[in-house]
Amino acid sequence: MCGIVAVIGSRPAAPLLLEGLKRLEYRGYDSAGLATIKSSSKSSKGFLRCLRANGKLANLMNLVDEKGAPGYLGIGHTRWATHGKPEERNAHPHRDSSGGLAVVQNGIVENHISLRKSLEEEGVHFVSDTDTEVIPHLISRELCLLRSDGQPANSALLLEAVRKVSLQLKGAYALAVLWEEVPDALVVAKKQAPLLIGLGEGEFLCASDTPALAGFTRTILPLEDGEIALLSPLGIELFDSGGNRQQRSPSLLKSQEDEATKRHFRHFMLKEIYEQSEIASLWVDRHLPLGLPGEDPVAFPFRDSFYKGVENIQILACGTSRHAAMVGAYLLEQFAGIPTTVFYASEFRYAPPPLTPNTLTIGVTQSGETADTLSALIMEDQRRKLHGGALFASKQLGITNRIDSSIARQVPYILDIGAGLEVGVAATKTFLGQLLTFYGLAIAFASKRKNRSTHDLITLRDELRCFPSQLHALIRQHDEIAANLAPSFSDTQNVIFLGRGINYPIALEGALKLKEISYIHAEGYPAGEMKHGPIAMLEKYVPVISIATPGLVFEKVLSNAQEAKARDAKLIGVAPEGPVTEIFDVLMPIPEVSEWISPLFSVIPMQLLSYHIAANRGLDVDQPRNLAKSVTVE
Repeated sequence: MCGIVAVIGSRPAAPLLLEGLKRLEYRGYDSAGLATIKSSSKSSKGFLRCLRANGKLANLMNLVDEKGAPGYLGIGHTRWATHGKPEERNAHPHRDSSGGLAVVQNGIVENHISLRKSLEEEGVHFVSDTDTEVIPHLISRELCLLRSDGQPANSALLLEAVRKVSLQLKGAYALAVLWEEVPDALVVAKKQAPLLIGLGEGEFLCASDTPALAGFTRTILPLEDGEIALLSPLGIELFDSGGNRQQRSPSLLKSQEDEATKRHFRHFMLKEIYEQSEIASLWVDRHLPLGLPGEDPVAFPFRDSFYKGVENIQILACGTSRHAAMVGAYLLEQFAGIPTTVFYASEFRYAPPPLTPNTLTIGVTQSGETADTLSALIMEDQRRKLHGGALFASKQLGITNRIDSSIARQVPYILDIGAGLEVGVAATKTFLGQLLTFYGLAIAFASKRKNRSTHDLITLRDELRCFPSQLHALIRQHDEIAANLAPSFSDTQNVIFLGRGINYPIALEGALKLKEISYIHAEGYPAGEMKHGPIAMLEKYVPVISIATPGLVFEKVLSNAQEAKARDAKLIGVAPEGPVTEIFDVLMPIPEVSEWISPLFSVIPMQLLSYHIAANRGLDVDQPRNLAKSVTVE
């Protein structure tokens, strides 16, 4: 969630820090800050300058222009508030009482209350409400203890102090530390939060996410849990939590980050909605190329051994990724014939279901850094190893948009959705990429298990091949429809979304999108459940958006829609044009396709309507309040 950038080298640090933070803006934040150290020619000690600003990064940039931030060593941070309001005093970096030691942190220090109380009893005065502020005070205390015998300040002392403090911290963290007493050393540490070291020419740049490294280097050294690194002009020294030196070779980034530009679009979100037809085309070319043999209807990068023996699937995900997983579960159960359950990753870790044999566990995270999902995968792997036996062996797959992320280093099998950099906090094109990945996975399993006829496999495959060209026209059509419809929502406070079967998750996703960017209260329900409570909400000021696609429950959905219409609700239909869909007050038409692929079409009106409602209200569509793109805290 928070963004970290740190640099040491031969170039002024502030411009590199600001550029790195700008590339991390998409993650979501409410304040920003940096600290640099300028070396002194008259002494071995440097001078630390710390600048912080509430709000957007532009405010920090203006502050740097006004006051300056000299030096070749620095740390920077964009904060998403967890502890303490989004105010300047709670922004990072945080310093010790002397003001000469500065820390930036991503994550949550779960035992910060007890640590803070202990420090206050020693006379430490806190100036913020954050959990992070305990860290510089703890490091300062350790430095005092280490120097009690008169040792001069040096990088080894700073490294040891950070190592000892890291052992006192419970929870997840990635942190970077500067000390003006040692103006040529940067110490970074990590536990259950991403942190990478980028290796440049005579300089190093640390970051919490790969976009910050774009244009700087493609050679990286990702820190592993519990590791601490000392960076100096001489190189990198890597240690584990016990202080033992580690040896590990750097690696190359597998993907090249896209340049984040809006082109002619008003917002990144609108541009990314339009990019979905291109993403679909690339996915089809990659996984459903013409000329595939009949017995291999989808080109997935796994051997037969991956599919062999899988009797159950459990999927762990959060938010939008969970909605994609619900569509995936429907496909894997109903099309591929494999019992599949979707779990909230945040709940799975603390209330896991009984172990089932021959189970594939799938973690879905667009960023590859979602803390709840990563932690749940680790827990599941550990309990299966503890149980022992081949039947309960751990087999894990990650579905992500970031193949250089933590999940790609954590699980043995990875599917890259290939959606490219998504800047808008509210996921659109990555959701489509996740859906397509589940379609491919369902086809692959159905083919390997031979529980679907060749005709069914070919039919679904051919429908997916036609999908990209249909999608391009649909986006343009609904961009105009949604723009015209949006003003009628200017005073709306509640919206209900209805769907059934494979489109129920799309109703949930439609409600989530509207909540995320327009701040209108919205809920998604299975259409048949409306009369079991939600119908009490209905009146003429509550729009009901109903997804009605031809299939097993088509007539049932239309009947449920009639129930809403009888209560004077404004009825908006996402359905094919035809006599039976004339019951809707407003129709957002989609092509008449098979029920299997209908979610790929029905989600488009949801995305564009939410976008235009938010834009019509003059809201920050790309960075809605309180949200973050990469949720790296539990």
